[in-house]
Amino acid sequence: MIGDFIKKKTHFKKKKGKGPQLDSEEYIDLTHLVEETEGIDADTLIKIAEVHRYEDVREVTEEVYNGNILLVDVEAVAGNEEAMSRIQDELKALASDVSGDIAGIGHNYIAVTPDDIGIDRKKIKPF
Repeated sequence: MIGDFIKKKTHFKKKKGKGPQLDSEEYIDLTHLVEETEGIDADTLIKIAEVHRYEDVREVTEEVYNGNILLVDVEAVAGNEEAMSRIQDELKALASDVSGDIAGIGHNYIAVTPDDIGIDRKKIKPF
C-alpha cells in the first residue's frame, strides 16, 4: 500500500546556519487514491519494471508492443557490465522494432516508448 499519510510541507522559515524549518505540519490522507488508480482507463500507461537479470527483459517487453511506456529499473544489474550491455541492446532492439524511442534516466532507469511517443532529452529547469 502507498501509505496512509504523506507530510505536506507548508511555510518554511530559514534559520541562520540551518536548513528550512516547518512552522506547522499537515498530513494528507491518500488512502482513497489507491482505489482510484485501479482499472485505469487510458490508451497508454507508464509501466514500471524491475530487471534483475537479462532473462527478465523478455518478460516485460510485451508492454511496449501493447502501446505502453516502459520504465525499466536496472539498479540490480548496474554493477554487471555484461548484463547491462545485453539488456541495453535488447531494449534498443525493442525500441527500433516498434519505431519507438529509448533513453537512460539517471544511472538506474531506462525508458522505452512505443511508436508516436518521443523522449525529450532536455531537462526542464525552472530557474
